[in-house]
Amino acid sequence: MMLSRRNNVSVVSRLWTTINYTILGCFSLLALYPLWYVIVSSFSSSRAITAGEVSLWPVEFNVNAYIRLFDDGQLFGAMGNTIVVTFVGTLLNMVLTTLAAYPLSRRRLKGRSLLLMFIIFTMLLTTGVIPNFILVKSLGLMDSYWSLWLPALISTYNMFVMKTFMEGLPEEIEESAAIDGAGDWRILVQIILPLCKPIMAALSLFYAVGWWNSYFNVLLYITKSTQQTLTLKLYQMILQVNQSLLNNVSGSEGIGQVMLTPEGIKAAAIVIAVTPILIVYPFLQKHFVKGVLIGSVKG
Repeated sequence: MMLSRRNNVSVVSRLWTTINYTILGCFSLLALYPLWYVIVSSFSSSRAITAGEVSLWPVEFNVNAYIRLFDDGQLFGAMGNTIVVTFVGTLLNMVLTTLAAYPLSRRRLKGRSLLLMFIIFTMLLTTGVIPNFILVKSLGLMDSYWSLWLPALISTYNMFVMKTFMEGLPEEIEESAAIDGAGDWRILVQIILPLCKPIMAALSLFYAVGWWNSYFNVLLYITKSTQQTLTLKLYQMILQVNQSLLNNVSGSEGIGQVMLTPEGIKAAAIVIAVTPILIVYPFLQKHFVKGVLIGSVKG
């Protein structure tokens, strides 16, 4: 009788697991399909995109959209600018976030409650675009990457996530190091930071994605074409393609241009902008999940 019940429970458990995996698999496919559609559209012909024939696989495979975007070589320079902005911006963000989160996570900090209150206040009220623009211009930071980095040196939300993570670390480790004569800087660098790898990886990814996709501030503060980042350059190229199609639609050059629809160019631009992040993410996925969960739950 007991064996029969166990077999029934085992069958029900397997059936329930199969149903769960099937439902989750269907939702995953629904979530991934828009990205897949963009990818296959970027490799499909303009006729197929316009006719609505693209669904799961590229139709009339070609790479004309990518050739058009990389034709003048400006995209390589813009990608290099984006790498510089992303790397330096993320590095500055992580240094300042860590230096702010560590002391605020220690209860022995004098005036800790008052400082936290002032920091929380910055999350409730923010300045507008015009005051920020006037400030950046008055500091002489126009056409400089510091106009991007300086106003966004730290994210208050990310700082609180790291602070919460550090508060969950055992205080005995820090106390034992202090007894051995270690100072705050040594404790932070040699003890705290190695234990904070998961949250640092997660926040680094947050910051890096934000810098990689930065567009509006670049549009406001960077006017030199040689300093523009990838997202802004892609946007300008899409506008150029649209304008070329409107101006040359009836000429012999226009016939070649018509073969590239704005939809195909947009799809290729999205793939170019998203691919680097998709390549980096799998290497940080383990730390990313662990860091977000621990940083948001412990406190």
